[in-house]
Amino acid sequence: MNFLKEFQPFCKLLADRSAEIIRKYFRYPLNIENKADLSPVTIADKKAEELMRNLIYKEFPDHGIIGEEFGNEKSGADFVWVLDPIDGTKSFICGAMSFGTLIALLYKNEPVIGVINHPILNEFLIGDNNICLLNGKKVRVTEKENLSEAVLLTTDHLNIKKYQNADKFNKLIESVWLYRNWGDCYGYYLVATGFADIMIDPIMSVWDTMALIPVIKGAGGIITDYSGNDPIKGNSIIAATPKLHPKVLDILK
Repeated sequence: MNFLKEFQPFCKLLADRSAEIIRKYFRYPLNIENKADLSPVTIADKKAEELMRNLIYKEFPDHGIIGEEFGNEKSGADFVWVLDPIDGTKSFICGAMSFGTLIALLYKNEPVIGVINHPILNEFLIGDNNICLLNGKKVRVTEKENLSEAVLLTTDHLNIKKYQNADKFNKLIESVWLYRNWGDCYGYYLVATGFADIMIDPIMSVWDTMALIPVIKGAGGIITDYSGNDPIKGNSIIAATPKLHPKVLDILK
C-alpha cells in the first residue's frame, strides 16, 4: 500500500480543520489548566483533538486512536492514529508561533505517516519514511558533516540535566556552531527542512514521537532515542543529518 497517496488528503483535512480551531484561541485570553504531570492544557488543545477524533471515527471507524488529551481507543487495531493537538502548549500560551499539531498514522505498530502542521505559519509538513513534503514540495536535511558548522536545538535546556547527562550535553554545545531552544515540533521541522542540523529531546511521550519518525526519515535524516536505539521503543529523541548523528552519539553516550 502507498500510505502517503492513500492517507495524505485525510491528513491534510485533520490538519486544516484542527488549525481552524487553534487559530481562534491563539493570543486570546484562556483559562489554563494543569494536568496530572503539571503540564498545561487549554480549551484549544481539547477542542482540536476532539474534532480530529470525530473525523477519524466518521471516516475510519475501525481505526484506533491514541491522543494526548483523551487517551486510547482501539489501540490494538492495525491502523492507529496518534494525535498531539498542540505540541508546544507553553509556546502557544505565550503567544509564540513555534507550536504545532502532530499527527501520526501507525500500521501494525510502525509509524508510516507523520505530520507536523503549523497553524499560524500555514505550513503542512508530511513524511512517510521515504519522502518528506512541505506544502507539496520535497524537502531534505542538510549534508553537513562537521559539528563546528551545525545548528543544535532542544526544547528545554533544563530538561537535559533533569533526564540525561548535562556535562556531556554541554560538551556537545561547545562543539557546534549555534545552540538554541527552538524546540517542540518546530525544532524537528527545522531539521527536516534543512534550516537546523540536530534536534534533541531528553524525554518524550508517544504522541510527541510517532509523527516525527516518518518526517525525519522521509527527509533523509536519522532519528533514534538518546542511546541510538529504535525511537519507537524509547522515550527520548536525537534527530540529525546522517553524518552528524553518529558524532552526536559519540559525545552523548
